[in-house]
This record gives sequence, structure tokens and C-alpha cells, in this order.
Amino acid sequence: MAHRLFLLICALATFSLGLSSNAVADNSHARIVRLSLVQGDVRFAPSFRDDPLTDAKAGWQAAPLNLPIRQGYVVATDNGRAEIEFENGAMMFLGANTVVEFYDLSLNDGNRITRLVLRQGTSTVYVNPANGDYFSVTGGDFTVEAASRTTFRLDNFDDGSTVNIERGRANVLRDKKTTPLDKGQSLSVHAGDSAEEVIGRAADLDDFDRWVSGRVDSVATATNYSSQYVNSPNYSSGFAGLYTYGSWFPMGGYGYCWRPFGMSFGWSPFSYGGWYQDPFFGNTFIGSAPWGWLPYHYGGWIFSPAYGWVWAPTGFGFGGPVYYRPATAVWVRNGGTLGIVPLHPGDKPGKTAQNLNQGIFPVQNSQVAHSTMVAGKEKWSVLKTGPAEAVSTNLAASAPPARVSRTIVAGAAGNRVVTLGRDSSISYDPREHRYVNNGNAAPSSTVLKNTSNPGAEVLHASGTQPGNNPAVVQGPTSSRIPARPGTPGSPAVPSAPGAASARVGAPPRAPAVPAPAHSGGSSASGRSFPSGGTSWGGGSRSSGGSAGSSARSSGHPSSSGGGGGAHPH
Repeated sequence: MAHRLFLLICALATFSLGLSSNAVADNSHARIVRLSLVQGDVRFAPSFRDDPLTDAKAGWQAAPLNLPIRQGYVVATDNGRAEIEFENGAMMFLGANTVVEFYDLSLNDGNRITRLVLRQGTSTVYVNPANGDYFSVTGGDFTVEAASRTTFRLDNFDDGSTVNIERGRANVLRDKKTTPLDKGQSLSVHAGDSAEEVIGRAADLDDFDRWVSGRVDSVATATNYSSQYVNSPNYSSGFAGLYTYGSWFPMGGYGYCWRPFGMSFGWSPFSYGGWYQDPFFGNTFIGSAPWGWLPYHYGGWIFSPAYGWVWAPTGFGFGGPVYYRPATAVWVRNGGTLGIVPLHPGDKPGKTAQNLNQGIFPVQNSQVAHSTMVAGKEKWSVLKTGPAEAVSTNLAASAPPARVSRTIVAGAAGNRVVTLGRDSSISYDPREHRYVNNGNAAPSSTVLKNTSNPGAEVLHASGTQPGNNPAVVQGPTSSRIPARPGTPGSPAVPSAPGAASARVGAPPRAPAVPAPAHSGGSSASGRSFPSGGTSWGGGSRSSGGSAGSSARSSGHPSSSGGGGGAHPH
């Protein structure tokens, strides 16, 4: 009897451990965010070693709209801008010449842990942390941690780092010290005097800030309207695009379903987009339309006799995770013929696709045919995943992003602020203690007098024409640098001046080590996210981050599956 009881206890323990390990496996790779807006030159690399700006094997590619971004990816802009949308409505905006690393995208007991590293450039973050969620961005000198519903801007270049709190509250973590900041405050650390922090008033809004504000308002408004059709408190990314670019229709047994504007009855769901070979998921479909995120990774497709193909937002609602799929399609094969069938909400893994009778889209030469093939009496077998050779990545290879050096040089006439781009002909002469034209073919620099301050000049070392945000060369009476980077084509300039020696030719500053994540969330007023999707609130923070041991030399926390996605089917 005792022996049988012992065996029963062992069996129960094994069963419980199995459940625990499965839950951990589900939670460890369930974070995928999307590139929700691309303007100009934007690129990405799925992995790198040490420094993405110097790693020759990083494998940079042109970044398409709706790119799935996973832990370990790095996204960069040159003369462009980008927007990243997270599951709970948080948004990150990248200005020109910006490089951001997705250091940690993980789950800890269901709480979303987001730790990003701004390697270079300008970024504004709009955060609405739910209870238990954690969000931080690390620059060259400190980590900025969202303390409530917050909008903050972080600038990080060779000369130092500056954070401006535009809304809410944030904590600046540096050298085991926490400095709380409220709306309207800024904190700067200069690379030439890194021991001193300067806290002051946030700089005035510029063109980049106004662009960010407009994007946040438009996305929040459109997401709020979509909530009348889909109740999704745990996931809001992409719903704004559905409201803007399509219509909702009531479908018996499935609630409201969605269809894009302007499509004919014979429209094929997989007509607009291309394929990407994800290192973990394999064949991944990337929709090229602005609405092409949710319909290709969540929910399923139904063929309506009245409307044709419509997308059903199944899987959203209270409780439980929202599972990501590399494509809302079922791969089928009949002999040498390979094809895909739009995934039905009721499909089960390994079972016959319920939409099979609505037609099969053949896959030939890495392309999905727009016309369907009628399924006859022949047997079509369902494949777990599509063969790797069936489709190929159609993303173009790209050169590594340029490193932008921003330097403050102390001299008898004051502090000289210069931005040195990849094609600049301006270089620093240490013997003459001044900047000179080195004679290389490059855009000419422009020097203008500052009429409001006769002792100051405006120098554009990159050859761009002066705009609303000039870089001021400080004279004896000058005390302010009004410009900030972030506008495509404009020079990058610091937000807070300070004396320093020239840093031209110096290696890029290594970013600060990201602060460990807290698992408890942050206190807030309990108000609702304006999109109607996520609420934030309560709970005290407790220790215990989600980061594990380093899986790469760059120090990423280890996680199963590399931080991306969940059950593919």
C-alpha cells in the first residue's frame, strides 16, 4: 500500500512539473511586437554580437511595414522615421539616425517585461503599463523606467544622454541611484563629465515631438472605435488600422468580422504581402497593407456568400494569452502540388482544413497564386509547417546604419557643437584646435550668424540647410542650445551644453547595462487607456526580474524560442 501511495505521489509530481514546464515554455516566447510605421530608410538585423553598428555579420535587411519584431532584434533608421507598437498599446517612435535594440521581450507570470537599449539617436516612448507590466529604455548613461502612464523622450549620442518627461512620471536609474522625474523635467549626463547629472526644464517641443503626438492621438482614437466591435482588453496592437482601412460585418456564430475597403468579391486574403524566413517560426507572411498585421497573425478567415473572405477576430477577450501565428493559413500538399488554405477559426492541428472546399492557393516559385484551385476528390494532406524551400524571403539586403558622432568642443570662444555624419568633409585638427575641411568631396558646410545672439554662429557640418532646429555654435554670451535631433535630414544636437574635449574618432560609447526588471508593476490612478483596450493600475513593485543568464555575448537574457511568438497553430 505504501509503495502504491509513493508511486501515485511521484506520478502527480511528474504531472505537475510537466504542466509547470509547459506553462513556462508558453510564457517564455510569447512576446512579439510589430513595426507599425515606416517612413524613409529603415532597416533591421535579427541578431548581432556586441555592437550592431560594428558587427560586419549582423545581416542587415530593409525593414518592411508590419515586420514581426522579437527579442534580440535591432532596428535602425537613417534619414527616416519608424514606429513600433506593443501588445498593450505602448508605442516607440524613432527619429533619424537612431538604433534601438530589443534587449528583453518576455513574460513573467503573465506580466510583459520590456527592456530596450537606445544605442544611438532619438526616441520617444508612450507607455501605459498595466498592473505588473514593466517598461524601460536604456541609453548610454542611464535607464529610464516608466513609473505610470508616461511619454518621455530619450536622446543618446557620443556626447551624452538626455531624457525629457513630456507626460506622466518616470524614474532615471543610474549607478544604483534612482531619480524620479515629473512632467516638464529633464535630466542630462554629459560624456565629458559623467559624474554629474543636470536636472532642469524639458526643452520646447519640436517637429518630431509634434509628429509623435499626432500619431499617438490618431492611433488611440481609432483603437477606441474598434473596441465597439471587438472586446480586447489584453491586446490592442493593430486594431486602429482595421478601423481606418476596413468595415465590420455581423456574422452568425462569429460576432463581428472584418473586411478591407475596396476589395472585390473574388479578393484573395494573401494577395498583399510577402514572405519572411523567421529564424524560429520559418515561413512568416508579412502583410504589406497598413492593416496587414492582425489578419495575418491572429484570428481566422471565413468565406461569406455575401461578402467573400472576411477576417474573424477569434481568440481575443478576457483571460488567457493571445497566440501569435506566423501566418493565418494551413499548408496542404497533394503529391507534388503545394498550397495554402486560409485558416478557419475552428481548424485543429493536423485535421482537414475547413476552408479547403473554398479553394486552395497554389504556392509555386516562392509565390502564392492569386487564383484558387478547386479541391476535387484527391486527398490533400495537412502539413504542420510549410517547407522551408517553398517560399523565400523577399526582403532586400541593406548596409549597416551609419554611426553619427555628435561632439561638443571647448574653446576660448565657448562651446562648439558639431554633428559629423558619414559623408561629412569636416574634421577636427588637434594641432589647430579647430574644425577644418579635409578636402574630401562632401556637401559644403554652412555658417550663419545668429541674429538673436551676435556671439553665436550656426554650423551645419552635414551640408543640410538650416531649419527650425539649428545647431548653435556658442559664443561668450550664449547660454542655450534650443535644437534637438529627430527630424529626418536635420543635424543632431544636444539638449544640454557642457564643457568637454573633442571626441572625434573615439569609439562609440557602450550603452549602460539595462536595469533588472521588476515583476510587480507600478502604482497608477486606475484610469483607462484612451484606446479602450488596456487599463493601468495598482500594485507595488517587487524584486525578481525576468532576465536569465546571457545567451549571447551582447548580454541578452536567455529565453526559450528567442523571445518570439507562441503556438504557431
